[in-house]
Amino acid sequence: MNRTLTVKTGSKTEFIDITADIEKAVQSERVDDGVCFLFVPHTTAAVTINEHADTSVKSDILMVLNKIVPWKDAYRHLEGNSPAHIKASIIGPSEIIAVEGGRLKLGTWQGVFFCEFDGPRTRKIYMRLL
Repeated sequence: MNRTLTVKTGSKTEFIDITADIEKAVQSERVDDGVCFLFVPHTTAAVTINEHADTSVKSDILMVLNKIVPWKDAYRHLEGNSPAHIKASIIGPSEIIAVEGGRLKLGTWQGVFFCEFDGPRTRKIYMRLL
């Protein structure tokens, strides 16, 4: 079962909690036990699993990524968005989540986040349920 989720981002960099959207897709496809593969087909965006109970975690991660990969440096990429490419490579384009009892098998504090590094844009996430 394949799905495409669409995410509209509103900032240059942001983490968007997409956990509920993925849960809805799992439930609508009636997957009881299996695996959910997520893939972001963009070179300046990513997906990750992290804490979603405290929203300051998202801003802390972005703060550290911006320190590690500053927006201004001696980048050679002509488009001017090298930092976005680097951040997307650090976080990564995919996640695999177990599905058990019709729900994502995430830890108590975990959520799934779409990571925008070159927005605002309309983005896609490909999802495959097995």
